[in-house]
Amino acid sequence: MIEIKTAAELEAMRAAGLVVARTLALIAEHAKPGVSTADLDQIAEQSIRDAGAVPSFKGYHGFPGSICASVNDQIVHGIPAPTQVLADGDLLSVDCGAILEGWHGDSAISLHVGAASAADHALSEATKAAMWAGIAAIQPDGRLTDISHAVQTEALAAGERDGVSYGIITEYGGHGIGRQMHMDPFLPNVGKPGKGPRLRVGMALAIEPMLTLGTAETEELDDGWTVLTADGSRAAHWEHSVAITDSGPWVLTAPEYS
Repeated sequence: MIEIKTAAELEAMRAAGLVVARTLALIAEHAKPGVSTADLDQIAEQSIRDAGAVPSFKGYHGFPGSICASVNDQIVHGIPAPTQVLADGDLLSVDCGAILEGWHGDSAISLHVGAASAADHALSEATKAAMWAGIAAIQPDGRLTDISHAVQTEALAAGERDGVSYGIITEYGGHGIGRQMHMDPFLPNVGKPGKGPRLRVGMALAIEPMLTLGTAETEELDDGWTVLTADGSRAAHWEHSVAITDSGPWVLTAPEYS
């Protein structure tokens, strides 16, 4: 069963989403050469707790951080560490979650540390565009894989524009969100349209494509969390939590959406 929220519950999720949005904006200000991902983790936890919320990630199945900080060839679930010091030219993906009054917000951004290469910039922009294409495909009475197909189509189109065959990560994807961070349904980032559960007003989904500059094959470090590209190519990750309303998608983790 996919959780259906009332309008008031979606407003509560919006409040949690704004905590995440403010925290990611703060991290973007501090992600500079010489700063460690552990430093960013401390900033994030303080921001979340100052808002009266609790970090979703900290302690989740034993995860030690308040954010996932994934650098360069790390795709997702990177553990913040004092030894992971950011350098000029790094590509950093930050995933952040917060629980406020029992409701979850979840979002991710990719950041350029110092100067960005043209390839890294294009990769991040392609991933973000794929996310927004998926969000635009959310409509009441649509199907789940309409979102998947939109993400995949935009990722492929971006690759054609950029002259790059972007790897689309299929092992990880979006998910339902609400009273828990990860809920049904799993939302793949590839697929044919018109499949899966029907989208209903009151559902909330996290849309989160991950693209690479090479393979879509992944490996996991011995820490049991950090996921890397199998060929060492760089990766980007963008995510928003989105509610389905009568008038279409409401991006709960984007401040510009009222």
